[in-house]
Amino acid sequence: QAQVAESGGGLVQPGGSLRLSCTVSRLTESRVRFSVWTMAWYRQAPGKQRELVAQITSNHRTGYGDSVKGRFTISRDNDKKTTYLQMNNLNAEDTAVYYCNAKYAPYDVWGQGTQVTVSS
Repeated sequence: QAQVAESGGGLVQPGGSLRLSCTVSRLTESRVRFSVWTMAWYRQAPGKQRELVAQITSNHRTGYGDSVKGRFTISRDNDKKTTYLQMNNLNAEDTAVYYCNAKYAPYDVWGQGTQVTVSS
């Protein structure tokens, strides 16, 4: 089935920026082109539940978690089968493992996650 792979995590100082990427592969096995998938980023900090960070639909409608509104931007490049999460003005509370999710019923595909650490 389809697979997703995240990249771009790392260590950043408070106030800094990072851009995460999520590339979808093996779409031919699901016979669903990338452009119709709803793509999302979630994150999970130690001891906390996984939470939705941002989502972008097939028609590019976006939604954000309250804690990241105005700081994070989700986008997609259908030709590259890639979704991006631009994260600005990062703070310690953004430290988490960030997961990419791709949904198109009945498919619900998760990546392995990429660590983002915000620390001075």
